[in-house]
Amino acid sequence: MFRTALRNVLAHKARLLMTVLAVMLGVAFVSGTLVFTDTLSQAFRNQSAKGYDKVAVAITSYGPAKPEAGEGKQDPGIPAATVEKIRRIDGVASAAGRVEGFAGVADPHGKLIGNGWSNKGSNFAPGKDGQDTRYRFTDGSGPARPGEIALDRDTAAKGEYQVGETVRVATNGPVKTYTLSGVFTTDDGQVSAGGSLVLFDTSVAQRLYLEPGFFQNVTVTALPGASDGKILDRIEPLLPKDAEAKTGAALAAEEADMIERELSGLNQMLLYFAGIALFVGVFLISNTFTMLVAQRTKELALMRAVGASRRQITRSVLSEALVVGALASAVGLAIGMALAIGLRSGMNAFDLKIPDGPLVVSPTAILSGLGVGVFVTVLAAYLPARRAAKIPPVAAMNSVHAAPTGKSLVVRNSIGGSLTALGAGLILWGAAIGKEGKEIIAGGAFLALIGLIVLIPMLARPVIALIRPLLVRVFGVAGKLAGQNAVRNPRRTGATASALAIGLTLVTGLSVMGISVGQALDRTTTDNVRADYMVQMAGEGMNLDRSALAAVRQAKGVSAASPKQYSYFELGGASPSVSGVVPGDIEQVMHIKVTDGTLATLGEGRIAVDREMAAKKGWKTGDTLPVKFEDGKSGKLAIGALYEKNDLLDDVLAPLSVLQPHETKPYMPQIFVKMRGGESPANEQALVDALGQNPAIKVMDKQDIRDEFGGMINMMLNIMYGLLAMALIIAVLGVVNTLAMSVFERQQEIGMLRAIGLDRRRVKRMVRLEAVVISVFGALVGVAMGTFLGWAIGHTLKDSVPGYATVVPWDRVGVFLVLAGLVGVLASMWPARSAARLNMLNAIKAE
Repeated sequence: MFRTALRNVLAHKARLLMTVLAVMLGVAFVSGTLVFTDTLSQAFRNQSAKGYDKVAVAITSYGPAKPEAGEGKQDPGIPAATVEKIRRIDGVASAAGRVEGFAGVADPHGKLIGNGWSNKGSNFAPGKDGQDTRYRFTDGSGPARPGEIALDRDTAAKGEYQVGETVRVATNGPVKTYTLSGVFTTDDGQVSAGGSLVLFDTSVAQRLYLEPGFFQNVTVTALPGASDGKILDRIEPLLPKDAEAKTGAALAAEEADMIERELSGLNQMLLYFAGIALFVGVFLISNTFTMLVAQRTKELALMRAVGASRRQITRSVLSEALVVGALASAVGLAIGMALAIGLRSGMNAFDLKIPDGPLVVSPTAILSGLGVGVFVTVLAAYLPARRAAKIPPVAAMNSVHAAPTGKSLVVRNSIGGSLTALGAGLILWGAAIGKEGKEIIAGGAFLALIGLIVLIPMLARPVIALIRPLLVRVFGVAGKLAGQNAVRNPRRTGATASALAIGLTLVTGLSVMGISVGQALDRTTTDNVRADYMVQMAGEGMNLDRSALAAVRQAKGVSAASPKQYSYFELGGASPSVSGVVPGDIEQVMHIKVTDGTLATLGEGRIAVDREMAAKKGWKTGDTLPVKFEDGKSGKLAIGALYEKNDLLDDVLAPLSVLQPHETKPYMPQIFVKMRGGESPANEQALVDALGQNPAIKVMDKQDIRDEFGGMINMMLNIMYGLLAMALIIAVLGVVNTLAMSVFERQQEIGMLRAIGLDRRRVKRMVRLEAVVISVFGALVGVAMGTFLGWAIGHTLKDSVPGYATVVPWDRVGVFLVLAGLVGVLASMWPARSAARLNMLNAIKAE
């Protein structure tokens, strides 16, 4: 029986090729994901170990906490005197103090090299030999004077800078010009990941990022034979209470674990999509083996007649599945490794650099890929194998292939209806619960999808019956035959439509959620922002220097400018979030609906409070409340106005003049600007010029502001569409399979149709229309289910996304349906050509 199974595998290469493709794609995704994440993890682990290889102890200062009552000013970091004491500890070879912060380098065109968040500045900390062990200079040397800097090799190459040339460098303050003293390489993880690094003289770095005489971090190296643990024990008593010391080995392990956790999310997401692809592939594999059983009805019946048992027939079909699954899994594993290499190269191409290292192919990746592929194939072939075993020996005398069974679908439809109803009920329950109902909706979605898959054969007849008159009216006889063929075998049509339905359920659900969230964020922007421009640093969430506000207010054409400065104080026993604003300008750059009092009182040193918060606390305009500022000083503030909740403002608006005396380093991520004449190239350039053509500062118009809040949603949607494309490709193969089976079973019928006058052109049209009908039917089911799921999940987001309302993207839904029809046309090309080329005499006598 096993030899028979092998012979049958080789005898149906074309049919089995589609099964191999389906399994291969799923296995490639599974194994490629595991190899890719293992390779990334190992590369970053090796880099972490290398980066801390010479570090005995690393010390980090987290900055002073808020001062307690009676405490004076605390040190901002680790004092230089403490670093000197550490150098004198027994066993210490060197102790280098470090300070770090943002530093961006302009390219020859004045644009920022890098993406903002990965642009870093630090200090060059040479030892007694004049070298800094963290950096290896390939040209020149480290900065020795305040006007010098050094650049990492990649940044120098991108900016086309040579040693001795001047370089424009932006920190949080105005752009300054420095002389390039040297170019270096480093094991710094941020640089290896595609970031940039600027090294300053230590005194310059301290003024930029901390205070003179203080460091944020200290790296300690040990003399040969010295114990890292003993050095750590001697260092800890010397440190301020806000500093922490750890051995280099411990930090390397922590960093490696952090990388592992960060990669696990990517790993899980990719594996989810691989699972979806394999799930869709089950229908294709099952269809393929059903077709093979149909083709071999007479052969299997003869085997039963000569003594083969049902168990042997089942094992024969499952053996074929085992061989096909093993072959497809082996090829998929090889493609998965190539995919991992491609993903790594693709990340490097987008400047998301990965440290050098070998491709890691673990036993887990190999066994998982092979095991999943073989298991899915054998599982999908089980039902066709059982069906083959039930073929009676008398069927060998018949001249038909796999006559349709007359078994009632009542049990199947009852099960499908129950699962669908239960799933829909859970989805509605989860939507009603809201934020906490996501898991319930996920469970309901799974049950509803399974139920729909079971019900689809029953749904096929009435749904296709609705469009059959249109097919007849437009395409005549070919359309009528296509409609009848599409429902001739409802189980097979349902299995094919299910593959497309699953894919489009996910795509439509993602689209509904993505578009709804995007439009909610867009409404938040358009409803609340009156400004023409928003100014912020290139790295999201980074702090603008105070000088940026002064520069913007002096720019030509500016009529109003106010920051949204995040601040903190205790007010009347509460701890509200506070927005520091410019009185008189804030109402010109933001839509603020005042319900009581007037915002003009901000100019008098009063505050404005969100109406909801005031109601909860029992506050009203005119009340004077005790306040404790961030520096520990106390006072009193009067409420001058109440306003409706604004999603872009905090609980309290306070004038900058009230906050600034209590804040040494205010956090000002954005400045909103209103210009005379509105948006125009001239006004935008005026702001750029006023800011000193700073490459690290972005001047964003209204569309840029919308993209800033909603652009990430569209990017994520595009990534999801790309990942789901694989499942849709497998669904296309399923349509091809179904049509090929249909053509095979109808050879006699097609021969008769040709004999009575149906030409080749109309035969092709008949098969194509059948494919389009099946594809669009599956797409309609998927779009309906996806819209329902998108609506339900959207209800769980309402609390976290202000102004959320479900939006059905009808334009995209239309595109999905058109693409489904196009999928049907493309999938039908080979079966239609085969049908049209049938020899009518051979087809008429075909058994």
